Amino acid sequence: MGDGIKTVERNKKARFNYNIEETLEAGLVLKGSEVKSVREGKVSLDGSYCSVDRYGEMLLHDAYIKPYEQASHFNHEPRRNRKLLLKSSQIEKWGDKAEQEGYTIVPLELYFRDGWAKLKIGLGKGKKQHDKRQSIKDRESQRRLDEVKKSYNI
Repeated sequence: MGDGIKTVERNKKARFNYNIEETLEAGLVLKGSEVKSVREGKVSLDGSYCSVDRYGEMLLHDAYIKPYEQASHFNHEPRRNRKLLLKSSQIEKWGDKAEQEGYTIVPLELYFRDGWAKLKIGLGKGKKQHDKRQSIKDRESQRRLDEVKKSYNI
């Protein structure tokens, strides 16, 4: 990608498990040792989610950032809750939407934009089992179609 963006991690399961209706870019509050680990790509967004706490702040829960080996006793806790930097109007709007039945705020991608850690979050509604099967069928049929096109040099 251009524009000074370096993607670190994508949550591949998010688009499979949820229908993403809206996306938003949020800043991420990290400690120094966390930034070093994220730059090395030692991060996982699997199973993580976002929520609004009672103080009106949006938090990222269950994201794993491996402890930085050179940080010694100044290291961070790997699965601590991390604050997201958003405008209060955005937090209120997304918090209200996430309270509706079946909706959740899911992290989609973690990246650096011009040296700042950013998290792309999405408002998603959970898919049912038959929806997931349909997604697999669509993906497989698109793959076969691409193979046929490639074999005929289309």
